[in-house]
Amino acid sequence: MRILISADMEGATGVTWPDDVIPGASPWERCRSLFTSDVNAAVLGFLDGGADEVLINEAHATMRNLLLEQLDERAQLLTGRHKALSMVEGVQYGDVDGVAFVGYHAGAGMEGVLAHTYLANSITGVWLNDVRASEGLLNAHVAAEFGVPVVLVTGDDVACEDALGYAPEALKVAVKDHVSRYAAVCRTPARTAADIRAAAKEAAGLAVRHEPVRNGPFTVAVEFDAEHLAMAATVVPGVERIGERKVACTSGTMYEGIRAFKAVTTIVAAAVEEQYG
Repeated sequence: MRILISADMEGATGVTWPDDVIPGASPWERCRSLFTSDVNAAVLGFLDGGADEVLINEAHATMRNLLLEQLDERAQLLTGRHKALSMVEGVQYGDVDGVAFVGYHAGAGMEGVLAHTYLANSITGVWLNDVRASEGLLNAHVAAEFGVPVVLVTGDDVACEDALGYAPEALKVAVKDHVSRYAAVCRTPARTAADIRAAAKEAAGLAVRHEPVRNGPFTVAVEFDAEHLAMAATVVPGVERIGERKVACTSGTMYEGIRAFKAVTTIVAAAVEEQYG
């Protein structure tokens, strides 16, 4: 059994503030250990449950946040940019039996601690076939195309509720309860590590590959907080404006769709000015 862990940081234990997840900031250095603890707990749980291999794919910002030296020696870490499938790199090779979303969060325009979709700001909403989409929803559809089920989701309580829509059978672990975008009632690392490990052990029983799910076409619509960002996004072939601040792109598969979305966010990030956005 081979498990892929897609590890994001905003949904990690104790994380509530932008500086907690911004590489180089003082709080980020402290929160790296908390993030690593969550991921390692998932590794240990999956190994307890019978997994033979666990590959961790870093999915946050620079994708160089986890502390390799604190991980169980039986795990492997895919760290750094740039990767074809970004947050779920690894699902496409036919050897993954289940994927875990560790440290996930709610999407842009939703309630939730540090809620966003790919870009911290600038994007005010993302929709997949007219359904408001978090990163979890988008990535779950990509994984499904390769026959890989989502078996575990950890994050705040809102992220766990969101996961009911895209991975109803997956185990969910809330490491904190949302109060506002920048506040949460947090459980201690000892408690969350125990909860995640126990859930991952059980989730290992769900890691069974299935037939690839082909539900295309997929239309991804993205709304921005400024008109010029919508204009900038149309540089990507196939992306068209459907409103003053909104664009959309239709793809035959989610593999193509997530790559187009990644291209849009890369272009838009480069079009944001420091003072005026």
